[in-house]
Amino acid sequence: MGRYRRLLAVLLFVAILLGIVEWLGLRGHFSLAYLQQQLAGHPVGGVAAFVALFALGNLIQIPGWVFLASAVLTLGQLGGGLVTYLAAIVSCIVTFVSVRTVGGDALQRLDSPVATRLLGHLQARPVGIIALLRMLFQTLPALNYTLALSGVPFRHYLSGTLLGLPLPIAAYCLFFDYLASHWL
Repeated sequence: MGRYRRLLAVLLFVAILLGIVEWLGLRGHFSLAYLQQQLAGHPVGGVAAFVALFALGNLIQIPGWVFLASAVLTLGQLGGGLVTYLAAIVSCIVTFVSVRTVGGDALQRLDSPVATRLLGHLQARPVGIIALLRMLFQTLPALNYTLALSGVPFRHYLSGTLLGLPLPIAAYCLFFDYLASHWL
């Protein structure tokens, strides 16, 4: 049971955060309309709120595409992409630090051949694998949690994140801009 204590602590952490978000009535702040309103109505404060909501949303398992779509639809391809890249980096850092603080390297402590093999690959080439994972899954909350609990050093996590996010963010910017111009 001892080796699962940290994983249980992470689950409790997420449950408490979800409870606080519900209690404070913040659920509606994670909608496309609310995020667009913040970005459009308050240039500096709106960006700060957007970054904070992205970080909180990532912690409570809100996918990053919601934030990217609202930024692109409000600020256009370039502005939306840059704001989202900044927010995604901050969000990934906040998630890493929070989850690592609570859960440590809990996945390394599991007695599982599959986990050992996968984490061995990650430890052998952390920056490249993290960059590839970011290209495929961007800021997917489950990925952030897994990487934070993997024991990978923060500098490798950050380097892989910085390298891996620009391409998918740019692709999504084009996609959401196309949707906006042809469907909305």
